[in-house]
Amino acid sequence: MGFNAVAENLVAEDAPADAWQVLEKSAFAARELNYEGQFSYINGEQKRTVEIKHMNYGGREVARNIVLDDNQREVYSQGNDIVIFQPTTSNVIITKRRGQNLFPAMLPTDLDVIQKNYRARLAGTEYVADREAQVVELIPTDVYRYSYKIWTDIKFGLILKMTLLDANNKTLEQIYFNKLSMLNSHNSLNWFQPKIDMSKNYVTEVNTPVTRVENDWIITKNLPAGYRKIDHIQRLVHGKEVMVDQLIFSDGIASVSLFVEPLVEGQRPKKGHMLMGSTNMCANVVDGHQIIVVGEVPEKTVESIAKSVSFKRK
Repeated sequence: MGFNAVAENLVAEDAPADAWQVLEKSAFAARELNYEGQFSYINGEQKRTVEIKHMNYGGREVARNIVLDDNQREVYSQGNDIVIFQPTTSNVIITKRRGQNLFPAMLPTDLDVIQKNYRARLAGTEYVADREAQVVELIPTDVYRYSYKIWTDIKFGLILKMTLLDANNKTLEQIYFNKLSMLNSHNSLNWFQPKIDMSKNYVTEVNTPVTRVENDWIITKNLPAGYRKIDHIQRLVHGKEVMVDQLIFSDGIASVSLFVEPLVEGQRPKKGHMLMGSTNMCANVVDGHQIIVVGEVPEKTVESIAKSVSFKRK
């Protein structure tokens, strides 16, 4: 589908949209439209500025993000496949990862998964990056998730700005466009390749093998409402002698990671809570296993998940 056809489809509205219709339009716009610009990410003392270019060629979605801070790097994504080029003094390190929900594609296309746990309401219009935006507030229905405030481009639906807010309405994290332009779908893919520096060696980082776990030997009962397990992997982490399990839970927009590893002789177990910017971490010990839960969610959420863990008897 070409740019004009997609744009007409996304722009057409015969009646005023409700908040969920606005968000649905945003979820598809981020993936279907062609655009480039610059956005900033702020979380506590952390701040990054990123140049982005995104194209959709007949359903094939590709994007390039160039991080402009002191730790410069180029991030290329095609679907959920991500390749990172990070220069050092003498080398360029190439890392391959899997990922999803990169800005501005922060919302799932199936909003049913979040409608049970959030209320959405329209909150007026404002301007972001010189573009008129509809403001939508996502308000949690319980204490296990944060609020979101989302600015969406009125014409095309693209998310222009998004903030994460705690229970006291304090901004924990924000990400927003400084500049944004829509692109024609006939642009070539010449830009979708890294800038080669002939003076440096290109080194592919060897990723630790990841195994997807099918057997549910780790049991999580009484999870906070709305959270469900979406993945379970196992890997050998550098510096550790044992395999570490990682379970990922999501309510459709927020995500939480649960790390489980057997305690080895002489290892000092970790217990308690720690706050790092907008990220809460809770550590616990269950049946000789170190449990660590991490996520951009309230403290109650990580504590509840940490307490929910038990193990099947072997």
